[in-house]
Amino acid sequence: MHRCGWAKNDLAIRYHDEEWGVPVHDDRRWFEFLILEGAQAGLSWDTILKKRENYRQAFAGFDPAHVARFDETHQAKLLTDPGIVRNRAKVASAVTNAREFLKIQAEFGSFDAYIWRFVDGRPIRNGWKTLSEVPARTAESDALSKDLKKRGFKFVGTTICYAMMQATGLVNDHLVECFRYPLSN
Repeated sequence: MHRCGWAKNDLAIRYHDEEWGVPVHDDRRWFEFLILEGAQAGLSWDTILKKRENYRQAFAGFDPAHVARFDETHQAKLLTDPGIVRNRAKVASAVTNAREFLKIQAEFGSFDAYIWRFVDGRPIRNGWKTLSEVPARTAESDALSKDLKKRGFKFVGTTICYAMMQATGLVNDHLVECFRYPLSN
């Protein structure tokens, strides 16, 4: 069975085979990926996958309404939690992003309705043959990043946005020989 070459260990293989590239339409899952992709900045995705369950506990099951209420004391407590990335800017950004996430939900009815607009409501299906062909950013991730930043989101650069787009099925970047390629979308 062929799979994308980045899935090299048991955790990454399970994530690749079951989750990566599957279209997301649930706002809590969107918030989860927003937090996790921001936390990943400058680190490996394997590091974040290993800490994912700890993030789920630390960030109230990825409930944006709950996280939006985290005060300075709660954020300081999170910075002592070895189960997450203890970076002050990343923890603060999760709270800021939760507040902005709620504003988008109010404006568009859901974050899902907002974000799928960047790909005209359906996944972009790429046809990459090698990992070296896969871009780090695209015009769509540039537009998403720019709009999120304008709205006050943090840790949403275009590369982070593209990684989130790949993970959540806005784009199908499984390699064409990967067994998941025809199954995504």
